[in-house]
Amino acid sequence: MSTGRVVIGGSTGFMGSHLVSRLRAEGREVVTISRSGADFRWGDQVEIDRAVDGASLVIGLAGKSVNCRYTPENRAEIFRSRLDTTASLSTAIARASAPPAVWVNSSTATIYRHAEDRPMTESTGELGTGFSVEVAKAWEKALFAEELPATRRVALRSAIVLGHGGVLGPLKNLVRLGLGGPQYDGRWPASAARRRAGTVHHFRARRGSQRFSWVHIDDVARIIDFIEQTPSLEGPVNVASPNPVDNVEFMATIRRVLGARIGPPLPRWMLELGAIGIRTETELVLKSRWVLPEKLTAAGFEFRHPQLEEAIRESFDRGGVSA
Repeated sequence: MSTGRVVIGGSTGFMGSHLVSRLRAEGREVVTISRSGADFRWGDQVEIDRAVDGASLVIGLAGKSVNCRYTPENRAEIFRSRLDTTASLSTAIARASAPPAVWVNSSTATIYRHAEDRPMTESTGELGTGFSVEVAKAWEKALFAEELPATRRVALRSAIVLGHGGVLGPLKNLVRLGLGGPQYDGRWPASAARRRAGTVHHFRARRGSQRFSWVHIDDVARIIDFIEQTPSLEGPVNVASPNPVDNVEFMATIRRVLGARIGPPLPRWMLELGAIGIRTETELVLKSRWVLPEKLTAAGFEFRHPQLEEAIRESFDRGGVSA
């Protein structure tokens, strides 16, 4: 087990707060960076440089949530919050007299195309198009932009992360309101502005057939540990359970865990109206993310939560929700 200092950029979010608690419980020194509530703030490059110099591991997680409407202001902030913070960590590593051995930085499995025909792996996956994909491409480009010969870099192409909080919180409420059915794609008008911005999506997924790749937050933490200890892992790494499901099975599993009997299908027009109301985008539920962890499997990683129902039950139980 590694024992050196860990620097976590983006330490106050869903994943960051989990990692901070876990690593400190293991006795490791953890230095945090965030906009607030951390040891240092983004923009304080001198202190970031000092924290990174001599660290064993740097973890970059910062970025505005994509769970928002893709307005021009939000799109700009989604890009800026990822690229500026990644560049800050890259600068600190380049300046370090004792650079970290490993830099693990967030990316997203959304970088792959909508896939209903076959799974996407690191070696055979095809990148998609549109705003969300361009964000992911730019994020990874920023990670690998500089020459950092002493630091191994890994882009975590994470699927949807399950755990107490996160995506399961809103879904739990929908299920209990009787709105926990599968989400169906369909026709929806698109403005010229959205077409220019790349935020229009017409996936034409069959009824609830879009794939749902997922990973439990405990396994994300274990994967980062595994990456730190496995020198052969570098470049993009798919962070997803080896057992993805489709949208119908995903929603049925949540209903079963929560004891909800009713869950009528939700067509696209209803999803679009609801997304406007709660200030989000339907891409988050209609895009088929079919991702397999080829590199992790080949390297011998064993998932603690490989099956969806067990992962959902653990997530709800941890949050004090009786299944």
